[in-house]
Amino acid sequence: MQNKGLIRLFAILFGLVCVYQLSFTWFAKNVEEDAANYANNDAVKKRAYLDSVANKTVVDIGIASFTYKEIKDKEINLGLDLKGGINATLEVSVRDILIGLSNHSKDPTFNRALEAATQAQKGSTNDYITLFFDAFESLSKGTIKLSDPKIFGNKSLRDKINFKMDNDAVQPLLRKEVNGSINTAFEVLRSRIDKFGVTQPNIQRIAQSGRILIELPGAKDIDRVKKLLQSTAELQFWEVYTNQDIVGFFQQANATLVQILKTDKPTKTDEKNSKIDDLLGEVKDSVNVKKQFPLYSVLEPNNPRSENDLSSRIATAALTDTARVNKYLAMPKVRALLPENMRYAKFLWDAKPITNTERIYLYAIKSNRNDKAPIEGDVIEDARQAFDQFGANPEVSMTMNSRGSKLWGKMTTANVGKFVAVVLDNYVYTAPLVNDAITSGRTSISGNFTIVEAQDLANVLKAGKLPAPAQIIQSAVVGPSLGQEAIDSGVNSFLLALALILLWMILYYGKAGVFADVALITNILYIFGVLTGFGAVLTLPGIAGIVLTIGMSVDANVLIFERIKEEFIKGKGTKEAIRDGFSGALSSILDANVTTFLTGLILFIFGSGPIKGFATTLMIGIVTSLFTAIFVTRLFIEWYMKKDRTLTFNTKITQNWFKNLDAQFLKKRNIAFIISGTVIAAGLVSLLTNGLNYGVDFKGGRTYTVRFEKPVSAPKVGNALKIVFGSAPEVKTFGADNQLKITTKYNVDKNGIAADDEVQQKLFEGIKSFLPEGTTINQFKPGGETKHKIGIMQAVKVGPTIADDIKKDAFWAILGSLIIVFFYILLRFRKWQFSMGAVVAVFHDVLVVLGIFSLFYKYLPFDLEIDQAFIAAILTVVGYSLNDTVVIFDRIREFSINHKSWKQKTIINKALSSTLSRTINTSLTTLIVLIAIFLDGGETIRGFMFALIIGVIVGTYSSLFIASPIMYLTSKKSDENKN
Repeated sequence: MQNKGLIRLFAILFGLVCVYQLSFTWFAKNVEEDAANYANNDAVKKRAYLDSVANKTVVDIGIASFTYKEIKDKEINLGLDLKGGINATLEVSVRDILIGLSNHSKDPTFNRALEAATQAQKGSTNDYITLFFDAFESLSKGTIKLSDPKIFGNKSLRDKINFKMDNDAVQPLLRKEVNGSINTAFEVLRSRIDKFGVTQPNIQRIAQSGRILIELPGAKDIDRVKKLLQSTAELQFWEVYTNQDIVGFFQQANATLVQILKTDKPTKTDEKNSKIDDLLGEVKDSVNVKKQFPLYSVLEPNNPRSENDLSSRIATAALTDTARVNKYLAMPKVRALLPENMRYAKFLWDAKPITNTERIYLYAIKSNRNDKAPIEGDVIEDARQAFDQFGANPEVSMTMNSRGSKLWGKMTTANVGKFVAVVLDNYVYTAPLVNDAITSGRTSISGNFTIVEAQDLANVLKAGKLPAPAQIIQSAVVGPSLGQEAIDSGVNSFLLALALILLWMILYYGKAGVFADVALITNILYIFGVLTGFGAVLTLPGIAGIVLTIGMSVDANVLIFERIKEEFIKGKGTKEAIRDGFSGALSSILDANVTTFLTGLILFIFGSGPIKGFATTLMIGIVTSLFTAIFVTRLFIEWYMKKDRTLTFNTKITQNWFKNLDAQFLKKRNIAFIISGTVIAAGLVSLLTNGLNYGVDFKGGRTYTVRFEKPVSAPKVGNALKIVFGSAPEVKTFGADNQLKITTKYNVDKNGIAADDEVQQKLFEGIKSFLPEGTTINQFKPGGETKHKIGIMQAVKVGPTIADDIKKDAFWAILGSLIIVFFYILLRFRKWQFSMGAVVAVFHDVLVVLGIFSLFYKYLPFDLEIDQAFIAAILTVVGYSLNDTVVIFDRIREFSINHKSWKQKTIINKALSSTLSRTINTSLTTLIVLIAIFLDGGETIRGFMFALIIGVIVGTYSSLFIASPIMYLTSKKSDENKN
């Protein structure tokens, strides 16, 4: 081996660097164990301990020292499925950006184009702004241009767009403005996340779309995270009407509502409630009150007791009645009752309920025709959490810029003795009485905050407001306890698989197997070192990727060892056989690994979240396994052979296995075609009748993994949830019999915190009777701490639009992998017949796996969902099948060159027979790995591993009985042309 010394030096230095990178994980774990021991299982004390040592030196190795914060930043990144937390895809509303750029244009063509684009987006791959331009062109028919002063030729954009410009000139300018707004949203969200305090957050913009991917591993307060991400931070300062101004309006509104509701037909819900009232014996009182006082039955006005009894709080209502109050006050006939000077009044609720009650205050804001606040949040220069003048209650202290100071001074001067409201995202945080004019540009927001809430609000205000709402359209929430369970099961399955492979290699190859094992362990060190060094995220599918890589690393060693054994059979000496064995196997190893690497690359491009983690570890593992198998194993073998020791590549048990094998595989091709045709036909029939069990990734909706204290019946839980959701959700046992997977499409088209909270609230109400008595909604939510670790362990949400995108990405990922592989094999083997054989075999494997999933998903005791993980499994099967096929094709090519007198049928049979030992050995070791993870890797990846197990079995079969026969049948060279 040339440059042996250089390779040895590189291997040692690379290993030391990997040990150095991994040491930070070990040091961080030690510090956290000390914190746990100090806190005695008290989470608050543990956090306080870690905060106290964050900037203190905890590791000193002489030449360098590190604080806890520094080693925490350098430790291996664990994904959400291992650490808990939230992964979310947010979509910045391009529609709202366009509305903002148009200054909320009322032009009918503009608004119809927006609506048409919104509808078209549901079934189109084009971005929203392109759909808007197309719709505008179609609707305007040349009668109005985008540059019209009523649309984008307004004062705000006058420096960029003038009314003379045609649509073609305006469109790129609008694209630039929209892109700038999305970049602003990206930076605002980054700023908020940086201040949130989780370690190793990840935020990235997805290509040129309006989507932003955010990962916060370890985040426990999920509700707080969602509010932080989705809050637009639209801060406004308004004058307000008092209870004296509004009392007459409420009296008139109530009288008008009596007349309106008399003519309305009762809804089914009202009839149902009426029947319930009858049963309770309360019908007369409740109906009379609602008929005579419809507004007052849901709203309690704050009537002034005297002329001096002034308040900005005009009424209170129960939290459950706010929607009905909003409906009543928004009715045109009711709003028509407002005096002329109050015609633009806007009714807003308090940001929080009244302390220790289920009621909330209502305010009346002095709005205007354009709903433009006198002062907005862009004047805020700084914001911080502080305490009130008594040092008791948290508040947010704000400093305004010079323009804001003047406006604030003017507003407070004009409202001395009156009230001014501070409004954030259409909720009133405070509406205090102005005692004196404030000209310093300093003010504060008080609102019965906790310290954390005040800190979050200050961070949001300081980071700035989002240019448009950002809604979570896809999310995955994993509770911390489920993450720890995933770590335990992942580590256990990994160690079990590793131990089995190490033992198998020694059993099969003897001393040479020991060297392969050392190289394998070195490979694992390299993989984890590279993952840590590059800051890549390790997920549960990522662990599966590493374990699969171990199997492929073994494959490289098997190829080499089998080739060396062949050289021994030719009568070569040990050193010569080793040299020729390594060089002879190199082509097959490279071809096999390149094809798998290409499928991993496609996975990385089209996948997201855990799938990217799987692809990352797979690609890193392929590169490191190539290095360790080709170089590290050889270094150890050559070191051992220096003293003229004997080295065999088998044991007494295995020395005669697969020896002198001469199987006639091509003779069996018709039987194989019949078997494959039957299985595929059955699968296709099932696909057309049973279909597939599509997961939430492909159909949209919300999926919750819910754990109970005791075993529960899925049908009973489903019936209970049907009552609250209105339609039956999909409920099935997931793993243990006290854990269910619940999927619902209730409110699937709605985004935002309110929609998510409503679904979780209904879920809780529906299954409350199955939970321990006293369980609260906060304990039930993800991250909630309960004695028995029950409630939502994992929550996944996928909107309909992104579900369609996932389907398209999956289709292109599979098609792309087949096309790339076809051309790679064509490039390597120079014959389209080889490419055809490989692609047909891969297509065969995909159809068989899909067919099995369709046939058995209703009957097997574990989940066989078609989701993103399944697509990852399919692409991995593609890579594995190609790995096998390419090794065989490589041997066929070699035999064709070295044995030109042989008939093609003989060449193919000999090639298949000579590689059979490697084929079975590699498949067996890979299956050992996969079965170990399948049995002990946790329920969340069991279906994923099942697909891989089926894929490996079918891939091995197809490489022997499909790929080579197809290549043979399509080849122009026939046996008759041979002598």
